[in-house]
Amino acid sequence: MLDAGDIFSGTLFFTKYEGLGGQKVMNHLGYQAMTIGNHEFDKGPQGLANFVKGTEFPVISANLDFSAESRFDGLANAAIGENLDDFSGKVFPAVIMEVNGEKVGILGLTTPETEFISSPGENIKFNDYITSAQETVKQLEEKGINKIIALSHLGFDDDEKLAAAVESIDLIVGGHSHTKLDQAVKVDHENSVTYIVQANEWGKFFGRADITFDGDGVVTAIDSKLLETNAKDADGNYLVAEDTETKALTDELAAPIEEMKSTVVGNSAVALDGEREHVRGGETNLGNLIADGMLDKAAGLVDAQIAITNGGGIRASIDAGEITLGEVLTTMPFGNTLVTLELTGEQIIAALENGVSEVEKKQGKFPHVAGLKFKYDSSKPAGERIVSVVVKQGIDYQPIDTNANYVVATNNFMADGGDFYSMFKDAKNAEKMTELYFVDYEVFTDYLTKLGTVSPKVEDRIIDVAGQSSTTVPPTEQPQIEEKKTEQVKDQVYVVKSGDVLWKIAKKYGMDWKELAKYNNLKNPHLILVGQQLLIPVKN
Repeated sequence: MLDAGDIFSGTLFFTKYEGLGGQKVMNHLGYQAMTIGNHEFDKGPQGLANFVKGTEFPVISANLDFSAESRFDGLANAAIGENLDDFSGKVFPAVIMEVNGEKVGILGLTTPETEFISSPGENIKFNDYITSAQETVKQLEEKGINKIIALSHLGFDDDEKLAAAVESIDLIVGGHSHTKLDQAVKVDHENSVTYIVQANEWGKFFGRADITFDGDGVVTAIDSKLLETNAKDADGNYLVAEDTETKALTDELAAPIEEMKSTVVGNSAVALDGEREHVRGGETNLGNLIADGMLDKAAGLVDAQIAITNGGGIRASIDAGEITLGEVLTTMPFGNTLVTLELTGEQIIAALENGVSEVEKKQGKFPHVAGLKFKYDSSKPAGERIVSVVVKQGIDYQPIDTNANYVVATNNFMADGGDFYSMFKDAKNAEKMTELYFVDYEVFTDYLTKLGTVSPKVEDRIIDVAGQSSTTVPPTEQPQIEEKKTEQVKDQVYVVKSGDVLWKIAKKYGMDWKELAKYNNLKNPHLILVGQQLLIPVKN
């Protein structure tokens, strides 16, 4: 029994037990291995270390380097795990275990996006997942292992890339993208085949794969299927029988949560929309209400003018009527804290560009705002989508001033560069951040108390103008950047990697970041995207 990660996510069990409740259930069920998902770092390295210490199975990830993180001293191992008696409470790049008399190698992989969408800290290094997989597979093969499973928290698209690049992997058990694969996806190689399976999300399905190998360890047949955990027959009876011991354990864990959930903290006259597809793709009334609460709290403390929060932090809708603390904690389970940043108008535009750069993929970075409105064009290339931004001044809205400074309320996750908001991280590093020390759900419940019965609406704060005539929308003023001369010396091409920011790239080549931005004609120097190519002038 394997798990592809993100145990630390999305329920009151996590809010209450910070992963240790899930750990108890996994131990009870007899899990054999799990890989590390991005959410395993939602409480920082210490939260994951606390979880690992009590596991009765190995935690595996081949592309994470824990050597500089003291919290994992004695927990993380650089070598492949081979002794079943030593697996409990440890992290390995991979393990070798016996299944039906055959030795099987299982390696783990964690999405490099974790650096931006969670809180792993500065000391844990995320290595290239394909290179790490190739090196680990080679080590397994040198130990005589020819049946290899990759337990992946990369997402389906990257699983396909992994399958194509590392032919010796027989099966990829995937996660992260919440993909529902009713049958295994086949990737053919010249002399072998790799299969990819994934079981959707939230325990809705239990995936099973029965694999047949030939004498050389090549897969000759696979029977994979998803078993719906809550499936019922025609009479309404569950097809999967309830296990009394497991129910007793979960009931014990749930008892204190039920009391916590029942506290009424507010009232809404309308349903509050926090559906995943909606909050990651557009404005919703719940997104507005949360952003309004952040701005209200921050404005009363440090005179903030704007609030920006990420749709990925909104995890559920709230029904009309009484609002309980349990509903709030389900909607906002991460316990992020309120901070403010001093940002230029140019940086705010860059932040909004980042927020809508992958709106078609429904990424968690999508911004919900208060104190400003913006229009964007999803048909344009990423990084060139913001059409106009206006900031509230009194009862009116005025075009944003790219050179002016604004105080922006956000959460500590985004302020640390989470969800690729590198311009927020730049401001934090420049000591332009103020900690306000209020947890997100407290900010929200305080705002509910202040307002009484709420009735938020969608107010056209965020409008996608794709398909409209460009003449109907006034362009946002952008700083004038001089065109790059056509006659240039020989250039070196630098491809932006995960974790890059412009000033670090410029420093590497002995340049000022403004000089590099000008040389590449970057409209938004604070927004660079993974895979983007930058020209580096070769100095004679």
